[in-house]
Amino acid sequence: GIKWMSSLEAKFEDAKDKKPTAEKLERLRREKINRFRNQHRINIQGTDLPDPIATFDQLQKEYKVHPKVMENIQAAGFHVPTPIQMQAIPVMLHGRELLASAPTGSGKTLAFCIPLLTHLKQPRNKGFRALIISPTRELASQTHRELVKLAEGTGFRIHMIHKAAEAAKKFGPKSSKKF
Repeated sequence: GIKWMSSLEAKFEDAKDKKPTAEKLERLRREKINRFRNQHRINIQGTDLPDPIATFDQLQKEYKVHPKVMENIQAAGFHVPTPIQMQAIPVMLHGRELLASAPTGSGKTLAFCIPLLTHLKQPRNKGFRALIISPTRELASQTHRELVKLAEGTGFRIHMIHKAAEAAKKFGPKSSKKF
């Protein structure tokens, strides 16, 4: 038979039939994230990958990054994360391994320093708790400078060691055995 209804009833009937399913919502979310990654030229491989961040504010909301670190990020003039930071920071905050490649000046140093400080949570009097090995003194100096700025006011002590003899003088002769 024929079912008679007004156009208003027909629109209401159509809307009732189109309830979004969980699969459809997840697919739409994935498409949105993929568009975001394509827009920012972020190429990523792996399984069960965390979503990229669009703002630094998301770090405090979603990952509980120390408020002082967040304050230092803003004070250093970083307002919007670069593409490498958008994806690398969430990956590292999820405790995943990462191999990243990006041009010079793209923000790689900040991309690994924020998760490092977040994982350490707070300073402890237990010696060296993290080690960053750099291939050149110039890169080591840059990393040291950025970490000092980022950790200011958190209580973390940031050191750069480039000669074993200087390390023994600075931290004591037993430092090589202790650490």
